[in-house]
Amino acid sequence: MNENDTTMTETLPAAATSVVGFTVAGTRCEGTHFSARSDALASAAGRPVVVLAHGLGGTRDSGLDGFAEAFAATGLDAFTFDYRGFGTSGGDERQTVSLAGQVEDWMAAVDAAAQLPGVDPQRIVLWGVSLAGGHVLQVAADRGDIAAVISVVPMVDGVAAMRHALAAHGPLNLLKATGKGIAARVRANAGKPTMLPVVGKPGQPGALTLPGAYEDYHSIAGPSWRNEVRADVGLELGTRAPAQAASKIKVPLLVQIADFDQSAPPRAAALAAFAGRAEVRHYPGDHFDLFPGKPFHGPAVEHAVLFLKRHLTPRAN
Repeated sequence: MNENDTTMTETLPAAATSVVGFTVAGTRCEGTHFSARSDALASAAGRPVVVLAHGLGGTRDSGLDGFAEAFAATGLDAFTFDYRGFGTSGGDERQTVSLAGQVEDWMAAVDAAAQLPGVDPQRIVLWGVSLAGGHVLQVAADRGDIAAVISVVPMVDGVAAMRHALAAHGPLNLLKATGKGIAARVRANAGKPTMLPVVGKPGQPGALTLPGAYEDYHSIAGPSWRNEVRADVGLELGTRAPAQAASKIKVPLLVQIADFDQSAPPRAAALAAFAGRAEVRHYPGDHFDLFPGKPFHGPAVEHAVLFLKRHLTPRAN
């Protein structure tokens, strides 16, 4: 259903919200529309809208509201969404990370956001965190209706991420994980997928098992989040290469880097930022430290808002 069916949900403290349905390849996905609280950034064509989505295994109710509400308070509409197979979106293959599939979901979500009432369809902002911080580079490179991009603690290079993991986990553990991933892919191709926790404590099974990751992810987890992904996720992430798309982006780009990021290599993010001629902000923290309740959430939001005001405020005639 290419129509966007909208039903009102509860009103959040900072912005009125509604649930918006859209479809991708015949599967219904769901997003949340945060209505702008003012017309401060409106032009004759309407208000800008920012589309937000999560990283590995994330759902839109897990830490994205704080960003969306800040954008709505600034005068942008905001639209968070769940990928197929995650959260409240449909999809038969639950908790399965497909990089190509998620980029396809992004494209459909942007189309849905462009149809929201009062929105200027030529002033769309992409905001992605972690894995989605790479997705937004690819989407922006392939569309002509994007006005700005914000890439937050992005995972943009699968090979660099493997080297990063090698330093943290050691070659033997990484080799074992690769072997398990290959075995999981074989089982999945035979119709018998196995699952793996998204986060585990050090020494436990999980896609992310570095110190603090389990506690950090659970601190932002919403009610629809499940701590599992298909166990061949590591093989999928190894093909990650959206940094190559950064040089094709022609619109303002903000890259927010956690300098002590244990999960997404900061150097790879910096190289992608350089290729995209980006504005860069650095934070002396780890991967989750820009989320609500964490040390650098306030600065990260402030920098994003200033960036968007600078590039999206309509010029006086």
